[in-house]
Amino acid sequence: MDTPAFTKTPGWLDWYNGPAKPKFKLPAGAVDAHCHVFGPGAEFPYAPERKYTPCDASKQQLYALRDHLGFARNVVVQATCHGADNRAMVDALVNSNGKARGVATVKRSVTDEELQAMHAAGVRGVRFNFVKRLVDFTPKDELLEIASRIAPLGWHVVIYFEAVDLPELWDFFTALPTTVVVDHMGRPDVSKPVDGPEFALFEKFMREHKNVWSKVSCPERLSVTGPKALNGEQNAYQDVIPFARRIVEQFPDRVLWGTDWPHPNLKDHMPDDGLLVDFIPHIATTPELQQKLLVDNPMRLYWPEEK
Repeated sequence: MDTPAFTKTPGWLDWYNGPAKPKFKLPAGAVDAHCHVFGPGAEFPYAPERKYTPCDASKQQLYALRDHLGFARNVVVQATCHGADNRAMVDALVNSNGKARGVATVKRSVTDEELQAMHAAGVRGVRFNFVKRLVDFTPKDELLEIASRIAPLGWHVVIYFEAVDLPELWDFFTALPTTVVVDHMGRPDVSKPVDGPEFALFEKFMREHKNVWSKVSCPERLSVTGPKALNGEQNAYQDVIPFARRIVEQFPDRVLWGTDWPHPNLKDHMPDDGLLVDFIPHIATTPELQQKLLVDNPMRLYWPEEK
């Protein structure tokens, strides 16, 4: 899947080819609310400052997966390998027949005209990444300035961080003037107790700040003991289930789910996306919770004009 100009990071795991058909039937109108496109590098070059070089993962391949799994729509999140060059993501939105919305990465230098053009293409949020191994740190005053500029557009902020860093980031996160969506439950350490102080702090963050939402996605990133979503496994990532189920049940109107295809930077294994979908009923255990998680919540956030 390499392009001539780019060589994948050594040991890079390509996305799973030929995923299973999920046994879990998604509700009508379900949204894959967290996925990415990579390049293709020959058309949309990877950023010079990137920390990794991925395989190509095109919009056509993403939308073929959407149809195979039974989703109706996608939210395409800017991948860190493209930096603040949003062209690949915007191109995916423009070519989605209205079935995709996006989350961009922008710098302070972005113009109002550029923001308006992204809005017209379907962008509805910006992502701030605090995972140090993936990005260089952006000063918080710059991020707050960006947040204040996108707030009038009705956009939200997506934040990606690791659980141990929540205490030092708390004041910054709670100062954001928009809806705030946390990627992957703030990456809890699932080898620690679900009742322990670290996860309790994340629950407190959501409980005290009604503008905070969470994606309950990426069990394949968080799991320590598995089992993995491979070879027909219907009970994958058991160790993540208590954490995700707890967030879904406590905050049913502020949760989202996504595949995270094509699963950047996985080191251990590459999950079968069909089996990942079969993880959903373990964490959203009733049709009502599944409807909120997969349809009502993402539609309210990304397609409010249709509600």
